[in-house]
Amino acid sequence: MSLHAFVTGASGFVGMNLVHQLVEQGWEVTALVRKNSPLEDIQDLGIRLVQGDITDASSVQNAMPGGLDCVFHVAASTNMWAPKNDTQTRVNIDGTRNVLEAAISSGAKRLVHTSSFIVWGFGQGVLTEECPRLENADWINYVRTKYAAELIIKEAVKGQRIDAVIVNPAHILGPGDRWNWSRVISLVNQNKLPGVPPGGGAFCDVREIARAHIQAFHHGQTGHNYLLGGEDTMFLEVVKMTGEILDKKVPGRSTPAWLLKLAARVYVGIAAFTGKEPDLTPESTAVITRHIKCDSSKAIKELKYRFTPVHELLIDTVGWMRAKGMLS
Repeated sequence: MSLHAFVTGASGFVGMNLVHQLVEQGWEVTALVRKNSPLEDIQDLGIRLVQGDITDASSVQNAMPGGLDCVFHVAASTNMWAPKNDTQTRVNIDGTRNVLEAAISSGAKRLVHTSSFIVWGFGQGVLTEECPRLENADWINYVRTKYAAELIIKEAVKGQRIDAVIVNPAHILGPGDRWNWSRVISLVNQNKLPGVPPGGGAFCDVREIARAHIQAFHHGQTGHNYLLGGEDTMFLEVVKMTGEILDKKVPGRSTPAWLLKLAARVYVGIAAFTGKEPDLTPESTAVITRHIKCDSSKAIKELKYRFTPVHELLIDTVGWMRAKGMLS
């Protein structure tokens, strides 16, 4: 008998890869999609698509069938611009609560929640699951709301209301990327990359992230976090490799953090008049100017998690983008 999954965020970068792997492994999949969700990457998979929105509790309750083996809660807002914070809070906090309550009332056997490595804040040294959480990044609404979402899940686990596992990916690369590093790759391809931030960190393969979600269902310890990192690489190195793959010239050195922070303030000032989301904000600048090292030993041991070399990841991402006509 096949296992049955309910997936939120199925049309997104991680969600799309997860749904593909679930289908390949013979799972029956019900995916919650919004009215305006881009479905081109998942519509031919033979999965059940149900319209709803995680911020609307009744639509989640109505969409979620009974007898589920796992609810994969992948949907989230990664917004880094203050005017959109209220919407983000509704998605990340209220949305998580709505999905959790629906999972409990439908009798789902397990919930796997997608979080981020950023919830620990900006620490020194190598990040592990045991590191104390710092509040120095809580002024960034994304960090604050993703951590609050984790607390909602952990509270329910503590009260024995649900069996849940949390996965915390680092910087994600790979096929299916329409919004993240694909924007940088596109700019390199057009010779329009204005500069490279001085940060860096662990780069993970979206396909391995998807696999780790399924492994977390099978083998994850109840209430535990799993850091999903990869090769520790500076952003400048990632851009240099991208330039080599595309045969394009790229900046030879990083842009100083102070200059990016200054530019972010200017961009936000302009955005206040135009209403158009800026390319750079104080929040996004704070993230891209940090170098966060990440230890994935726990996930490697318990979830059989694997790394893909960053160069190989970039080749695969560029290949996928070419196939989709994103690199004209």
